[in-house]
Amino acid sequence: VQLQASGGGLVQPGGSLRLSCVASGFHLDDYAIGWFRQAPGKDREGVSSISTRDGTTEYREFVKGRFTISRDDAKNTVYLQMNSLKPEDTAVYYCAKHIGPYGSSWWLPALYDYWGQGTLVTVSS
Repeated sequence: VQLQASGGGLVQPGGSLRLSCVASGFHLDDYAIGWFRQAPGKDREGVSSISTRDGTTEYREFVKGRFTISRDDAKNTVYLQMNSLKPEDTAVYYCAKHIGPYGSSWWLPALYDYWGQGTLVTVSS
């Protein structure tokens, strides 16, 4: 099982980025996928998740209306479209595989068993 996250970079406030998470070694529709982030000196926090079984999406309040999670089954890839980025969105972003298909308690890192390597997002002018 592997997860490969990419798409991070430097962007100005108000800008956009799209993160990708390519999954291999398992069927994407068997497990929910979550995106987390970790800023320097802070705990890892859940950002969004998608139940690839039924398509249910979840977002933390601080990204609602700005971020959109989606999936492409043909490419076994989950995306995180990030718009209207703010300096406080600066962090390393990780994708992870949930232990189940529906992403119950999706915001808890302990319920994910495989993690991508992380991709750095820096929002700065």
